[in-house]
Amino acid sequence: MQLDLIRPEIERMRIQVHRQRGEIRQLQRAGISTASADALLARMLNKIDELCAERDKLKRDQPGPTKSNVLGGRQW
Repeated sequence: MQLDLIRPEIERMRIQVHRQRGEIRQLQRAGISTASADALLARMLNKIDELCAERDKLKRDQPGPTKSNVLGGRQW
């Protein structure tokens, strides 16, 4: 996956997690069991962690800026 595709996917998943937490709060107020909703939330959070790890790996693999001879390439 490319870095440009992972970042919006992470943001979309974070929005979904926020909504899921709100739904869990509503279920708790209504006295309904939240076991399956909690399991779904855990899977969503694990997916976000995986995407963040992949994003970080892709960022590390990108070539960094090179030193230029004009602005600091001199090694004394």
